[in-house]
Amino acid sequence: MAIAQAMCTAFKQELMLGTHNFATNGNAFKLALYAEGSGGKSSTTATLGATTTAFVTTGEVASSGTYATGGGALTKVAPTTSGTTALTDFADISFTTATITAMGALIYNDTNSNKAVAVLDFSSNKTSTSGTFTIQFPTADASNAIIRIA
Repeated sequence: MAIAQAMCTAFKQELMLGTHNFATNGNAFKLALYAEGSGGKSSTTATLGATTTAFVTTGEVASSGTYATGGGALTKVAPTTSGTTALTDFADISFTTATITAMGALIYNDTNSNKAVAVLDFSSNKTSTSGTFTIQFPTADASNAIIRIA
């Protein structure tokens, strides 16, 4: 598999540099979908993981329905704390009337040079055929939020 679930290492360093602003009026973030690259899917394979530093088009799924290459805009959940954990998350995102087969996704900072934040590995191909393709984010709490610092 060429997609590995990870919080991107460069993102961790960029947090310390103040590169990413998750506040309500801060940076804009997007989610792009990626194909496995075999079995009749995308002709190229995405290589995404902890070392990913920025959005790439290699292996991205084609535009379909309301999904456009480059991905969809994410709606942020305001950063907060729970106990000793800082966290932020995103609202679920859906692409309608879409025919998509994706193995994973990349969250990236659309405002700041398309810098990578996190790679999502779906573990297997997820498909919609002229339907709705939804990314459901976990509960925004200290144990589950998509971005958390404990």
